[in-house]
Amino acid sequence: MDGSLSREQIREGILQRITPAHLLAFTVLVGIFVFLNTHPIRPHDFWWHLAAGREIARTGRIPLVDTFSYTRAGAPYPSYAMYWLAEVLYYALYTAGGPALIVFFHSLLITAAYGLILWAAWEAGGPRAAAAGTLLAAALGIDDWNVRPQAFGFLAGALFLRALSGLERSPRWRWAFPLGMFLWVNTHGSFPIGLLMAGLAVAEAAWRVFREEMGREALGLRAQAFALALLSTGLNPRGFGVYEYLAMMARNPMLRSLVPEWAPPGLDRHGLLFYIALAGVGALLLLPPRRMDPGLLLRLGPFAALGLWTSRGIVWFGMVAAPVVAERMAGWLRGRAGAGIPWMNGVFLGMLGVMAAASLPWWKGMWPLPPAKAGLISAETPVAATAFLLRERPPGPLFHALSFGSYLIWAAQPDYPVFVDPRLELYPMAVWEDYLAISGAAPDWETRLARYGVRLLMLSPAEQPALIAAVAGSPRWERIYRDEAAEIWRRR
Repeated sequence: MDGSLSREQIREGILQRITPAHLLAFTVLVGIFVFLNTHPIRPHDFWWHLAAGREIARTGRIPLVDTFSYTRAGAPYPSYAMYWLAEVLYYALYTAGGPALIVFFHSLLITAAYGLILWAAWEAGGPRAAAAGTLLAAALGIDDWNVRPQAFGFLAGALFLRALSGLERSPRWRWAFPLGMFLWVNTHGSFPIGLLMAGLAVAEAAWRVFREEMGREALGLRAQAFALALLSTGLNPRGFGVYEYLAMMARNPMLRSLVPEWAPPGLDRHGLLFYIALAGVGALLLLPPRRMDPGLLLRLGPFAALGLWTSRGIVWFGMVAAPVVAERMAGWLRGRAGAGIPWMNGVFLGMLGVMAAASLPWWKGMWPLPPAKAGLISAETPVAATAFLLRERPPGPLFHALSFGSYLIWAAQPDYPVFVDPRLELYPMAVWEDYLAISGAAPDWETRLARYGVRLLMLSPAEQPALIAAVAGSPRWERIYRDEAAEIWRRR
């Protein structure tokens, strides 16, 4: 009896200590988790990585050359070694639980990343300010949350930020850097971001030591963290040769010309949000009562520049900015903590738990979601069209929309090798010129198709309307399949 009362008192004490500010911070994380659980797998990147994971699992080695396309069959493709760990994990999860388990795992991965960001921001400015900073980071990152290996980089980057914020209080955080870098360098090519984070932390510490705002011991700890991260970049199948891969990718002209997310941010929703956030964070650094801190400017400036240079940098600016925003807003938002009402805290936490559980991908079919969020696999993925191909077996070679290439690699190999796919750096400019000319229905589109011996087309009404109109007007093609995602045409 006494033990039961004791447990009751402990539970009530915990709920009593929870304030509305704590609940606000928890709500941000649950919101991220729910959004991710209800977001379907999009067609562009995930599926070819899943196919590579299948290849690694079956052969026991990382592929060295392309075996999925007919335009570059046998060509070296060193990028496989960059993602191998993510690909193996994806394939194991997909084999165990299909798309639902993949979505759930991805939700945990991204939510854990923003949980680490929230933790770092909480220490910098308390729960209210941490909620504001994490919400800003999430808003700037939400366009990059599709299921793909980059998610592992977000977790590793968030671990770096949390470790840097706690390093002086607990030097044991330095061991997070080799662990995080091992994960990062074997799952995604964005791992230099981690070196940038750690390197800027060293530079900031050196500035503060010079200004006598920080002790030399703290500088030494940050230098150790940077050294451990740098040395750990060699813990991958290529060793330190991984930097040659990065140099090759940096020189590749196709990335910025073909992929909008590699280009500088424009004036769309994502770009405008970044510019507004940039101005807002700049104002926080300048506004009284706190003076301008050059150390914070040193920490944020390179990531602001990265976001201006490429849209893919916006998510990183948001992550790095979150603890800074929390620190600068702390004085405004701390205020009175507010007395917790245990039963109300319990009810609210229970509601958050129910929301999180109800959003799990296994129950997704129960909810009236909009078309863009419906299903575990997005409606733009050519699942039914690919099933038709495999059932009817019309003869190829096949020309298709770029966005279809990834799913075809997973579902239709080796029967229908792809023309192109999101492995952009694999294909030379000549192939991309042909792809763009054909997709845009250039006057010689049929001549270009004939050079590749193409006898079958899988076209996207959303991406290739001009080509569909041209094919429909040609007597040499007949349509044999059509749905909202794709049309299939066969040469007569």
